[in-house]
Amino acid sequence: MTVAGGVRGLDNGGVVVQAVALTIAAMSAAVRARGRRTGRNGESNRNGAAGMSRGEPLPAVERALYVVATPIGNLRDITLRALDVLRQVDVIAAEDTRVTAVLLAQHGIRARLLSVNAHNERRRADEIVALLERGSRVALVSDAGTPGVSDPGALLVRAVAAAGHAVIPVPGPSAAIAAISAAGLSAKHWLFYGFLPTTATARRTALDELARLPFALVFYEAPHRVREAVLAMADQLGDAREVVIARELTKRFETIHRTRLGETIAWIDADRDRERGEFVLVVEAPPSPDKPAVDDSHDATLALLMEELPLTRAVRLAAALTGAPRKRLYERALALKSKKDA
Repeated sequence: MTVAGGVRGLDNGGVVVQAVALTIAAMSAAVRARGRRTGRNGESNRNGAAGMSRGEPLPAVERALYVVATPIGNLRDITLRALDVLRQVDVIAAEDTRVTAVLLAQHGIRARLLSVNAHNERRRADEIVALLERGSRVALVSDAGTPGVSDPGALLVRAVAAAGHAVIPVPGPSAAIAAISAAGLSAKHWLFYGFLPTTATARRTALDELARLPFALVFYEAPHRVREAVLAMADQLGDAREVVIARELTKRFETIHRTRLGETIAWIDADRDRERGEFVLVVEAPPSPDKPAVDDSHDATLALLMEELPLTRAVRLAAALTGAPRKRLYERALALKSKKDA
């Protein structure tokens, strides 16, 4: 077989491999260059081809604000693209420079750090816009997760965009998405609320408005407020609604537990360590008006039978003993097993 202008295969294998590799590299470079020049409808395309990129290391980053997600606990959750950006930007705007310095040191990155937090974000926004005007490249990071999601950053992003500069997201870890992925929600839709108000009156008002929505609800909560938060949720949303408690996600003592809102305090009180760490609380949607409430009247019978029998046999025997529909008993048996295994 003749490859690359008459060089034959087995006799000159090294030459063939080199020639083919060079040809492929040249073609790839041409495709990337063309993709960068023109995207759909003739628009500039900074990411190369119109579809998903192949994930090559970034070339020198352009002048822009890069909104970079960072790990929420496990430092190994940083993405390769995030590291590319953090290595190449001129300035890293950080919620707490001390926290970000630990992450950068882990990966051998040296950079100029600028603090951007809830107290100075408006002033820093003007400074960062000025940096961009002078051609600097800036990354925005929070202490953990995605900037601007219950963290500083949104005001800065608006200011940069209003000044006509590019804002480029570099997606990655998010506590809310991590919790939802492990929650096994039955609801098709969910609403991310973030932190509830800190005062009791404002918290009750917020929960009263949320109680009427037909969605699962996702909250962040701090350890010193989690007890008051779940008590208010049980009172305003109903103590029978299920909640998934995701605590210390990706960290050594990560905990994911499903229970009812009315039983949450008892679960926390069973171990003092359960009140420590950062929380994501995922509350299931309320039953729809046309859907009957959960019938748990035979749970005690099911639980007793499931201690001695496989689930399907326990359901069959419970149906014979109670006369309840087998399908409904089977659904309750699955729910009881899930709760026990959590």
